[in-house]
Amino acid sequence: MNLCLVSMSHVFFRAVRAVFSSKTLSLSLPCLFLAGCVSHAPQSAISDKQEDKWPDNQLADFLSTRCDDIWNLSGHDVESNPLFWLRGIDCAQRLAPVDARSKAAMLDDDTWQDAFKRGILLADAKITPVERRVNVTRLDTFVVNLPVQVRPVYQLWRDGQTLQLQLSEERSRYSKLQQSTDSELDTLRQQQQHLRTQLDTTTRKLENLTDIERQLSSRKYQPGSSSASPDSDTPKQEDVKHDEP
Repeated sequence: MNLCLVSMSHVFFRAVRAVFSSKTLSLSLPCLFLAGCVSHAPQSAISDKQEDKWPDNQLADFLSTRCDDIWNLSGHDVESNPLFWLRGIDCAQRLAPVDARSKAAMLDDDTWQDAFKRGILLADAKITPVERRVNVTRLDTFVVNLPVQVRPVYQLWRDGQTLQLQLSEERSRYSKLQQSTDSELDTLRQQQQHLRTQLDTTTRKLENLTDIERQLSSRKYQPGSSSASPDSDTPKQEDVKHDEP
């Protein structure tokens, strides 16, 4: 083996000396040896354009999939694709509430796939806040089973459901407050009506008393009345006394 290496080097040296002159050889050999030490040619950062980095794995796009067919698709590659669930959310929003409930009734909730499908279908089916909370709570039990690439879609969907629940709670609180306010207003109206009735009764009594007082005053100072001539009986009494024997 060592002999072979020596012979090959000797042949290489003679070939180089035959091509180049002795002076050129003496000047260029060091450069050749240095160049041989470099494993690869240096790349210029100025002239070479950096290539775009694209992901190795490309996902199938379900944008052209018909909404009638989207829920018939299944399998690991389909259900681990976030674009499939985005298309499902888009199609579920276009369904009538009756149709959405009908499709959801055909699914179980014993797997994260079926539970997620049910939640998406029922999200816009005019369900009650209690039903919405049950769907979200049920899906939360499958979070650990969700593929990593599907979790961002699920989190966005769950945030939307949480906002819907908060909106329902605010509406319920406002409705109760409005009912309480209406009840208080009705009570105030009844009190006002009662006070107005009492005021009218008191006013009529005062008017009646005023009329009676006016009548009494007019009779007291009427000409020919007993109150108007208090001394009219006195002469009669005196006349009676004079007639006595």
